[in-house]
Amino acid sequence: MSPENTPEQSTLPATAAQTSPENPWPLALLSKNLKSYIDRAPATWVEGQVIELNRRANASYITLRDVDAEVSLSLTAWSAVMNRLELPLERGARVVALVKPDFWVKTGRLSMQTRDIRPVGLGDLLARIERLRHALAAEGLFREDRKLPLPLLPGRIGLITGRNSDAMKDVMRNAALRWPAVEFEVREVAVQGVNAVTEVTRALAELDALPAVDVIIIARGGGSLEDLLAFSHEDLVRAVSAARTPVVSAIGHEADRPLLDEVADLRASTPTDAAKRVVPDVGEELARIRQARAQLRRVLGTVLARETDRLNHVRSRPALAAPQSMVDRRREEISRLRSRALSAVTAEVRRDTDRIGHLRAQVRALSPQNTLDRGYAVVQLQDGSVVRDAGTVPAAAQLRIRVAAGELTATEGIH
Repeated sequence: MSPENTPEQSTLPATAAQTSPENPWPLALLSKNLKSYIDRAPATWVEGQVIELNRRANASYITLRDVDAEVSLSLTAWSAVMNRLELPLERGARVVALVKPDFWVKTGRLSMQTRDIRPVGLGDLLARIERLRHALAAEGLFREDRKLPLPLLPGRIGLITGRNSDAMKDVMRNAALRWPAVEFEVREVAVQGVNAVTEVTRALAELDALPAVDVIIIARGGGSLEDLLAFSHEDLVRAVSAARTPVVSAIGHEADRPLLDEVADLRASTPTDAAKRVVPDVGEELARIRQARAQLRRVLGTVLARETDRLNHVRSRPALAAPQSMVDRRREEISRLRSRALSAVTAEVRRDTDRIGHLRAQVRALSPQNTLDRGYAVVQLQDGSVVRDAGTVPAAAQLRIRVAAGELTATEGIH
């Protein structure tokens, strides 16, 4: 039986999960398995900032720190790798390195072997920022219709800036000169380095949640491209885009254009310019008020003068100058109409009176009484019927004879 297949080894657990206090692995077996597992890990390109660099005869020992987080890693670079660099590596340099983990079985030590290392130049950083700029612009984060308007007169200004920085002093001093009653809610944070993005983003969230804060200024003085990298970080850009409070970017100088300038609701060229853009000048505002009042007086004076002229013109019309004349004319017209109506009614009554007299004469002419008055008589039987034919009157009939005045009775005699 070979040494690799001794009875003692054949009883060992096949996997680490199967080990127990009664049946553990030998330390050498664990180290061997770790070595085998780590050797299968591929080499990886990583980016970071050199914070420690110790050179030895054949190797350099480097401590690399993440550019955005408090995470560091120790690297080992042999002289053959370091000699390929055009310029010697210095502390503070930003680099990318191709690293491969290596496990030393005898000592149980894990090291990161550096197979290649390259400094990140300004061109590379600018290219990354431009790629991110285009990607975020394609999402619409920089559109003008997404930008919020600044308040005319902010009650309280949120200020995110470096600790005891000149930028903070510039903003507060110039704002107070323009509007002495201005109030600030200040958050002093790291504005460069690995903690800058986290602290600025956290301060932005705190100020955005305060109802009293009407506008937020993120201010920092000038610096190199590396110093301003935090203000082109994707996390910060997205946080500003999502803020409900207007955000003003006042980073660096006129030539500095971090991505924060693109997403902010207003870009100020300097911290001093931010104070001037956010806070109105009390002297200028008072002058505008005086000018507006004077203009209002002129306009009102013109309107009053024009309306006074119109009123005088209306009052000068006869109807308003002598309003009684209008009543007199109406009185005369009513009197005239009354006379015409009375004359018309009187004439009509006279005409109808004459017509009635004529009709009365006609009726009288045709009346039986008129016939009687001329000497005629009406003979009637007792039943009132008029005798028109003597042959129709019965013998000895009682007759009534009506004359012009009164009646007579008679008895029919025998013919």
